[in-house]
Amino acid sequence: MQNPPPGPPPGGQPPRYPPQGGQQPGYPPPGGQQPGYPPQGGQQPGSYPPPGYQPPGYQQQQPYAAPAIDKKTGAVLAYLLWWVTGIIFLYVGRADPDVKFHAAQSTIFFGAITVIGAFLAILPFRLLGFVSFLLLLFGVVVWVMCLSRASNAGGARFDLPWVGGVVTPYAEQLANAVN
Repeated sequence: MQNPPPGPPPGGQPPRYPPQGGQQPGYPPPGGQQPGYPPQGGQQPGSYPPPGYQPPGYQQQQPYAAPAIDKKTGAVLAYLLWWVTGIIFLYVGRADPDVKFHAAQSTIFFGAITVIGAFLAILPFRLLGFVSFLLLLFGVVVWVMCLSRASNAGGARFDLPWVGGVVTPYAEQLANAVN
């Protein structure tokens, strides 16, 4: 097959570019807004918005922060399971110095009661078994007093009954060591 000769087509006018009306059919007008796209502003196509730019109607969300525990609840829970919750609340309540103090006091006192009681229970002497029972009984009495005072005082600091002078300096030291 041969190529047609150059020139106008037989029997008609050559096509005009651009067509009449200045626009090719099926294309948007030059410089016009394309449907479905945001209006072109000061931003180049394909670029990122400037830092801090928020589209209209956008509300920035606050980062999630764990709710703080109140003093009374933190103090009571620090004593609830003796030294176990004491250790937990050293870290959970680290934002509140009073909760940290109660947790440290619980850890020191009830940890010592547990260790001494376990040591006495291992020894084979019958008299030491009775001493171990008295130590456990003393621990339970102090535990009930701690729960009651922590609840009634609203989480304020207090020294343990009978042994506060011995335990408090160590509890302060432990509470200050945890950040």
